Amino acid sequence: MKISIACIAFNDKKVLIAHRNPTGQMGGRWEFPGGKVEEGESEESAVVREFEEEFGVTVRVEKQIAEATFKHNGIDRILHAYLIDVPHDGIEKKYVLTEHTEYRWAELAEIPTLNFVDSDMLIYAQVAKYLADSIPD
Repeated sequence: MKISIACIAFNDKKVLIAHRNPTGQMGGRWEFPGGKVEEGESEESAVVREFEEEFGVTVRVEKQIAEATFKHNGIDRILHAYLIDVPHDGIEKKYVLTEHTEYRWAELAEIPTLNFVDSDMLIYAQVAKYLADSIPD
């Protein structure tokens, strides 16, 4: 089964989300950053590579926190979400975007109100539960 990864960065009870460029099947929709694991690549390496390619920064992979299965163009895929540590929040020093038009730190509760990609909505409840269980009020 093909594997995709989602990068989950938390900052002060908010999660990093990105708005995809307007082209392609999921163009113009919000998502957790991430992408496909390439042949011969570990999932952790894919997380680091995708974030470097899409945001221009090197992240530290902490651990897998969610998973879901879905079909993309008729192909079964599994999505693993990894908690990551970003070197900075991208506010004062901006991330360099290649696949997105914008990014922001969002409250988890607002994600279902956004035009979010379907596969990421499959892991949303698990990500929200992880945040609720792991981060003190």
